[in-house]
Amino acid sequence: MGAMAVALASMPALRAESPPGPEIIWHDVSTWGVEGQGWAPEDLLSRYDRLPAKAEKIVRPPVWSLSRHSAGLSFRFNTNATTLMVRHTVGGAGLALPHMPATGVSGIDLYALDEGKWKWVEVSRPKEVETTHTVSGLDPGMRTWMAYLPLYNSTVKVEIGVPKGAAFQPVAPRKEKPIVFYGTSITHGASASRPGMPHPAILGRRLDLPVINLGFSGNGKMEPEVGALLTEIDAAVYVIDCLPNMVEAEVAERAESLVRQIREARPDTPIILVEDRTYANTWIMKSKRDRHAGSRAAFIRAYDSLVSSGVKKLFYVEGEPLLGYDSEGTTDGSHPNDLGFMRQADVLEPVLREALGLK
Repeated sequence: MGAMAVALASMPALRAESPPGPEIIWHDVSTWGVEGQGWAPEDLLSRYDRLPAKAEKIVRPPVWSLSRHSAGLSFRFNTNATTLMVRHTVGGAGLALPHMPATGVSGIDLYALDEGKWKWVEVSRPKEVETTHTVSGLDPGMRTWMAYLPLYNSTVKVEIGVPKGAAFQPVAPRKEKPIVFYGTSITHGASASRPGMPHPAILGRRLDLPVINLGFSGNGKMEPEVGALLTEIDAAVYVIDCLPNMVEAEVAERAESLVRQIREARPDTPIILVEDRTYANTWIMKSKRDRHAGSRAAFIRAYDSLVSSGVKKLFYVEGEPLLGYDSEGTTDGSHPNDLGFMRQADVLEPVLREALGLK
């Protein structure tokens, strides 16, 4: 090989430059707001909290800490973009849990409206506290989008990006009275694969109503301090689902008192009492069967006392069918998987429709 050939062989191959992508225009969600909060932005410590700043001095520390998670918060927008980007930052480095993926704990879940029905499109897959997720190849056309914020992490910032020249219209949070859920880790969203899969979110889509998720993992205990905050929300209906975090003595002490507290402040708002879901392994564990029996008996006594004393618009949901009867509805025997959440929504939907006067 000649000297010229050797020199040419040692030169790096020339590569064609890829054309630059379109300029992306970013839209900060905080400028138009989220659904799922019962208090005005100025009452919050951080933009994507679930309880007002004053709650830090009212509720127990674990409840306050968990209220910083953005579970149940959602936002809407319209765009005709065929490429859509989501850029978001979460507050905690724990992006996943042993029984729950990062998509559910820390992801942003995207749905779009198709002929009047919400259909899932994409979910972000966080690997760091800041994530940029691209959805490309979308069919052309103007459509309405809805995005759910992370379930078990706080949200610091979230933006939607579309190519320059694409139409983009923020959709303000709805003004209708919301369905307010107060509960445990199950209401909070464990162990959904995505933020759109817990039963409060599913029911919000089915009933086309705003939802406020006040699930506090391990700490849904019917406390009067939380009850006082509940009464500040002008709800369409309250769903009380705290039994998974309570034993019989706590239920006997607090259940009737909580309902009377809400009813005094909101005399006409329907209240739905939900029994604890049945552990998937109760068929082989007597201690769990006994726990269900005790807490449910106390709950029924409270309900009967309330009804006999004249409390109206009070509904009761038994726990046995919530996750189905085949023991396949949970991730760990307690927390629903996506199948379990769908089943739970199926049980609650007709009760909510009755309470709300919907067909």
